[in-house]
Amino acid sequence: MKVVENIIKENIFTKERIIDLLKADTEQSKYIFEEAARIKSIYIGNKVHLRGLIELTNKCSKNCFYCGIAVSNHNVNRYCVSLGEVEKAIKFIDRNNYGSIVIQSGELQSEEFISYIEKILHKIVELSWGRLGVTLSCGEQSEETYQRWKEAGAHRYLLRIETSNEKHYYKLHPKNAKHNFHKRLKSLEYLKKCGYQTGTGVMIASPFQTIENLAEDLLFMKHIDIDMCGMGPYIEHEDSPLFNSKESFYNTTEKIQLSLKMIALLRIIMKDINIAATTAMQTLATGGREMALKAGANILMPNVTPGKYREQYELYKNKPGLDEEAEDSKISMEKIISKANSIPAYGEKGNSNHFKNRMKSSYIY
Repeated sequence: MKVVENIIKENIFTKERIIDLLKADTEQSKYIFEEAARIKSIYIGNKVHLRGLIELTNKCSKNCFYCGIAVSNHNVNRYCVSLGEVEKAIKFIDRNNYGSIVIQSGELQSEEFISYIEKILHKIVELSWGRLGVTLSCGEQSEETYQRWKEAGAHRYLLRIETSNEKHYYKLHPKNAKHNFHKRLKSLEYLKKCGYQTGTGVMIASPFQTIENLAEDLLFMKHIDIDMCGMGPYIEHEDSPLFNSKESFYNTTEKIQLSLKMIALLRIIMKDINIAATTAMQTLATGGREMALKAGANILMPNVTPGKYREQYELYKNKPGLDEEAEDSKISMEKIISKANSIPAYGEKGNSNHFKNRMKSSYIY
């Protein structure tokens, strides 16, 4: 226990020290979680910010080895939520005072898709009178596209790197023009340049991944100075090439504990960023998102995607909430927040404190 306490108190996080913390046993991990909760209380507070999530389309140009909506999976019924349905979801989010909206989709780069996102952004601003914070998670795009969406009303952008190790990246993705590690890194640079609150994240306990990789991931996020993070455990999909991979060494309990430690350590290392309690946590354990909130997360994303589409946005198996509608998801989120001894931050955009501080420090008087 002393080793864990000393590392955290010294507040010097080298790769070797982070590895030691990630290897902490159950008893030692309690101290890590307690310290993350303490830091969250100071820098973030007791509020949980809500992002109404629209899973816009499961059409995707990518062929990631782990993903259920990869372009090569012909068992998927492809869909795109209509503008009328999106408008209804926007109104629900605004009426229920969530404060923010997330548009998530497969990765597409066509002008038709880019224009559709732009049209949706204008609708969000129009229908909410600018009240809603807007997060996009629509994959790699050109700098021009990111700028176009920013000018149309987007504030935040989540682009998960999935792994910061290039060799590991190509074990999870094909090595071709559509899946280029350095292009993904460049996209994160574009987002910061365009002025977004920039987020990334990784899959935890994915095939071929080592504890050393995860330590590198935390240092990577610190190095590029992210404003928000969405990361969670790897969960298999039966129609993906990595299903039943013999290179996945973690059981369910280990995945949960490792995910919680990653959230807690990121909170300790990057004290004022936004961290999501992801749906994948709930998939592996009843109360998974509640555990993530207690370990340092402060964002929840109640799903407002029309119920008829939810089963088709299946990035991984056994995703919770597939039989719910928007109102059901709201009730579920309120219960999770209550169990985590927190309060919902209704009516707040929930912008990243880290982003605010980063902008202040970069301002030249």
